[in-house]
Amino acid sequence: MTDWAGRAERLGELVAEGGLDLLLVTNLLNVRYLTGFRGTNAAILIGPGRRAFVTDFRYIERAEREIADYDIVRGRDDLLETVAGLAREWDARRVGFEDWHMTVRAHGKLTQHLGDAVEPDPASGLVERLRAVKDEDELATIRDAAALADEVYRWLAAEHGLAGHTEREVALAMELRAKELGAEGLSFPPIIAAADNGALPHAEPRPAPPIPRDTLVVVDFGVVDASYCSDCTRTFATGSIDEESAECYELVRRAQAAALAAVRSGAEERAVDAVARDLIAGAGRVEQFGHGLGHGVGLDIHEAPRLAPSADGALETGNVVTVEPGVYVPGRFGVRIEDLVVVGPSGPEVLTSFPKELTTV
Repeated sequence: MTDWAGRAERLGELVAEGGLDLLLVTNLLNVRYLTGFRGTNAAILIGPGRRAFVTDFRYIERAEREIADYDIVRGRDDLLETVAGLAREWDARRVGFEDWHMTVRAHGKLTQHLGDAVEPDPASGLVERLRAVKDEDELATIRDAAALADEVYRWLAAEHGLAGHTEREVALAMELRAKELGAEGLSFPPIIAAADNGALPHAEPRPAPPIPRDTLVVVDFGVVDASYCSDCTRTFATGSIDEESAECYELVRRAQAAALAAVRSGAEERAVDAVARDLIAGAGRVEQFGHGLGHGVGLDIHEAPRLAPSADGALETGNVVTVEPGVYVPGRFGVRIEDLVVVGPSGPEVLTSFPKELTTV
């Protein structure tokens, strides 16, 4: 059972540590993390000893039935007016708001509703700090999502195939198979990128031509299970490939293995990135690896922490991150290999199980 009250208590502690009286949570993924609510309009006002869940007429009965440990408040058409009224009623002086997610217009309305006696304070990242470290319920769900995606990869390699199908056909077929297996949805639109399209890290599947023989195909795919995402990339061959393609594949595979070995609690995020990046640089291909090594995964497909040259934190036990180095040769091909892993004190728990040796499909 998810400890909703525990999450609220930990957030209340972070609010107090930040010198705030209250935090206004408007990001719906953060609302879902704190309460399980999956509706389209809600806000939370939370602080030490204070918790209010505000929603409109459409969801008020549902909220009263599903959400415990919060005062359930029916808001006006403008929820910001309602939460501002609560903040004044509770004699708040500093109210944090999620500036990463709030529009300029909404901020103006919030400031107006709060009035001169209450100071709105940018305070994004507090809920995200909690979300970055997964509890056992979350980890179990993410493991299930990763296992389901593995099943789709096995089906793709053993039954469906690649060559002769268009990239778009493969993407649609993988989505259908995932839903047949019980997926709630997809983490993101699948990337199916053959030959020169594979040189684009975020390529869109093309409706034509069919995937040819004797090329590399990057397949990046993930599913959603009980609201949590998975993420996995494999690069397949559709027959014989040239020497440069084979060398790049092995380079990426070695870089990915080395980076995985560096993943553990306390490791600096940028240092883990550097393990893979230095290997690729040593082969003269650093300019062909232009993205970060990885990112956190949870309710969102991209969340904290980050593995990148610009990252400035350290990994913690319970983080869930991708490890996905790549090499992209413009106009010719791309290679990316990605696993989803749980960070532990002595190393990673790798959640993706599909083999990483070059597989011909």
